[in-house]
Amino acid sequence: MQASTIVAVAFLFVFVGVQRSAQADEVKAKMEEMKGETNAKIEEAKGEAKALAEEAQGNKMQAAMERAKGKTKAAGERMKGTAKQLKAKTE
Repeated sequence: MQASTIVAVAFLFVFVGVQRSAQADEVKAKMEEMKGETNAKIEEAKGEAKALAEEAQGNKMQAAMERAKGKTKAAGERMKGTAKQLKAKTE
């Protein structure tokens, strides 16, 4: 009787520990996703600001190129965020 009680209590502690670890991983994964999205928005804003400066100077082709560079960098930041999110989920 005593041995089964000890085993049951030990199992309970292990289960609760695993549950808390899983919740922490979810929070970390969500944080990584938000950081990636924030960095992506920053890169897009930088590209748009550079494009507006180029348009003010009359360089429409350079402005289009700056916008494209901003969108490309933003996509890269989103991919990094997604990769870090998946890594955090699997830890």
